[in-house]
Amino acid sequence: MTVHFVQWDTSLDLMKEANRLYDAAGTFDCIEKGDLVAVKLHVGELGNPYYVQPFFVHDIIRRVKEAGGKPFLTDANTYYHAQRNNAHDHMVTALTNGFNMAPFIVADGLRSENYKTIKTKGILNEIEVAGVISEADAMIVVSHDKGHELSGFGGAIKNLGMGCTSRAGKLRQHRTVGLEINESKCIGCGKCKQACEMSLPEIIGEKARNISPLCMRCPLCADACPTGAIKLVHKENLCRALASAAYGVISTFKSEKVSYVSFAKDITQYCDCLPGPGEVVMKDVGIFASGSPVSIDGAFLKMVDYKVFNDAYHVDCLLQVQEAKTIGIAGEVKPKIQGIS
Repeated sequence: MTVHFVQWDTSLDLMKEANRLYDAAGTFDCIEKGDLVAVKLHVGELGNPYYVQPFFVHDIIRRVKEAGGKPFLTDANTYYHAQRNNAHDHMVTALTNGFNMAPFIVADGLRSENYKTIKTKGILNEIEVAGVISEADAMIVVSHDKGHELSGFGGAIKNLGMGCTSRAGKLRQHRTVGLEINESKCIGCGKCKQACEMSLPEIIGEKARNISPLCMRCPLCADACPTGAIKLVHKENLCRALASAAYGVISTFKSEKVSYVSFAKDITQYCDCLPGPGEVVMKDVGIFASGSPVSIDGAFLKMVDYKVFNDAYHVDCLLQVQEAKTIGIAGEVKPKIQGIS
C-alpha cells in the first residue's frame, strides 16, 4: 500500500501542499454525504507547545464538509490525572490550544463511562472502545509522530489503540507491562509513593509493594527510586497491546471508512500527553497520508533514524507496526512512499 508524502519545506505553502497530498492519497474518499465523521486528534496537554498545528486541522474540517460529511473533533479522556482526565477539562484544553473549528465531542463521556467492549485479536481478547468512536460513520485519524517512553514512538497506531479507548481500555493495555521491585535494593524511603499521583505503592515492613490493580505501569515510581529497585519489565507488551486495541477500534467501522494523516514535525523525546515533551530530537520530515495505520507508521519509521528512540527507551519502535500487520490490519511495514511533486 502506497503512502503519499510531502516534505516539510517552509519555502512552500504547506497548506496547499497538504491539500495536494490529500487529493493524491484520496484521504476524503472514505466520506459519504451525511456521514458523521470523527476527526481523531490529540489536542496536546496543557502547556505542551508541540502538537499538530490547528490551522491544518481547520483545513481538514473544511475538506470533510466539502465531501458531504458532518465533522467533529474527538479524543478520549486520559487515565492519569492531568488536564484531559474528564470531558469538561478536556474540552477546555482543546479550546485553549486552538481547536475550535468544529464541535469537540469527548469520545468516552464525562468520566470515561461511555464505551463498548469489542472483541479483538492479538495480546488482548477485548478492548473498551470509546462510544463516540464506535458510533461514527467515518474517521480521519490525525496523528503527530513523536517519541514515547514505553512504546518507543507514537503515531497512528497509538492514536487508534490508546487514543480511541476509554480509561478502562487504556489501563488494560498498560497492564500488559510488568512491574518488579527488588527488595534487596529497596530502602523503604517512600519516594515511589510520593511520585505516584494515585499514591498506589505501599511501604510494608520497610519495603515497597505495589499490588494495586489500578497501577497503569507508568515509569514515575521507577524514575523516583533512588536505588533503582523498581523496574518495568516486558515493555514490549504495550506495543503489542496498542496493535491489538487498534484492531478493535478499526473493526467498529465498515471497510475503507478510515483515513490517516500524520505530521512528522517537532518530533520530540516524549508524548503530547506531557506538558513538558522534552527536546526535539529529529529534524522535521513532512506530512504522510494513507489508508492504513500500518503503512503510515511504517513510512515514518522508514524515513527516520528511529534507533534514537530504541536506544533511549529500550523497546523496538517497529514492533507495534509489525504486530498490527501480523494480527490482520491491512498495510505494509515497509511501504512504498510516493512524494508529491
